[in-house]
Amino acid sequence: MSGPTSNSFLKGRRYGGSVLGLAALLICAPAHGQTSSRDISISVHEAITDAWNNDPVRTELQTNQQSADARAKAAQSWFAGGPTLSADYYDDRIGGSHLGYITWQGGVSVPLWLPGQGTATENVAHADARTALIRLDVERMAVAVRVVDAAGAAILARKRETAAQATLSALERISSAVSRAVRAGESGSVDSQAVTAQLADARSELEGAREEIFTSRAALQTLLGVDGIPDITQADRRWLVLTRANNLRWVEDDDPRVRAAHEEVIAAQAQVRLARASFMPNPEVGVDAIDQAQYGSPWDTQVGFNVRVPLPNAVTTTPVTSAARDRLAAASRQEIQARRAVQNEMAQVRARVEAATTTLDDARVSASAMLRRADAMEHSWRLGESPLIEALRARTDAYRSLLALNRAEIAWHGAIIRIGIATGTMP
Repeated sequence: MSGPTSNSFLKGRRYGGSVLGLAALLICAPAHGQTSSRDISISVHEAITDAWNNDPVRTELQTNQQSADARAKAAQSWFAGGPTLSADYYDDRIGGSHLGYITWQGGVSVPLWLPGQGTATENVAHADARTALIRLDVERMAVAVRVVDAAGAAILARKRETAAQATLSALERISSAVSRAVRAGESGSVDSQAVTAQLADARSELEGAREEIFTSRAALQTLLGVDGIPDITQADRRWLVLTRANNLRWVEDDDPRVRAAHEEVIAAQAQVRLARASFMPNPEVGVDAIDQAQYGSPWDTQVGFNVRVPLPNAVTTTPVTSAARDRLAAASRQEIQARRAVQNEMAQVRARVEAATTTLDDARVSASAMLRRADAMEHSWRLGESPLIEALRARTDAYRSLLALNRAEIAWHGAIIRIGIATGTMP
């Protein structure tokens, strides 16, 4: 390879050293996100915290927990509901007799708890509060996954821009050489047209990468609420040692989705007990007072007690009991499905890490080989040993191999973080 050609290529790639050094870097060095000076790198933990603070679902779940705690506190009342006031007024003048018969009557009564009903109501509220609290962990896990995916898209867009810019620089170098050859009469217009077409495609690819950078950064900023790109490349093989992916039973029982589903079962069981305790409408007891003004009556005021006991009726109790049983059946089904989903996800993330590791190793080898081939084909074309179209095709293949390497890098780091999220052991 000639000196000017080598310098131009390395300037386009913005790497130091020779092309062989670049290939060695791709093979041996760990993957790192390429960010420009305008990119702000933040840790994964910081990004998840920012996204969690910016998540609207968090506020809703916290409100649900507070509401359930308030219901539990209200269930500690002595009575099953608020007091009921009653008042009556009777006057014989309305009927036209005008004998002076006037009666005032008033009373207050309160509903009573049925046996075990107050405790059951409080238990349901406490179970709902615990469920809402664990659902916060479930939502936090979902937020963490969204952060990793968004960060991977942003870093991949930046890597795509870098690879596209390097390829464009290489094609511009070839285009300059072809232009000189055409002016000197050493090459035909066909070669110039071929290079022009490849340059147009490379520029379109570069603009597409820049558009992807803008959209991915905007989506990431909306998710985090702050500017910055999480450095998911900090996840490496050391993270895998700190996770407990091999203890599948521990992972399953400790997974927030399983714990939330189990708490929902507990809440549904408490609801069934409450329905059984509410076998009839709540009875009421109260105090009444009567003030009478009647002709010839030896008294005018009476005070007494009243008791109202509605009798059990299947029309009112059966729907409550049926709804409680339906809730328990649905909660039991959801717990089974949650455990199966966690088992499947653990198998998938472990397989994804293994596959991503193999793919990354193969992609590094392929990218290094394709870059060396592209340089060799360009050198061969300059010596007149190969047609221009082969040099252009080799350069395009090298760009595609770089994209595949970048995707493999992001997938590998993302898979390691995902297994940390799934096991709840983020380093």
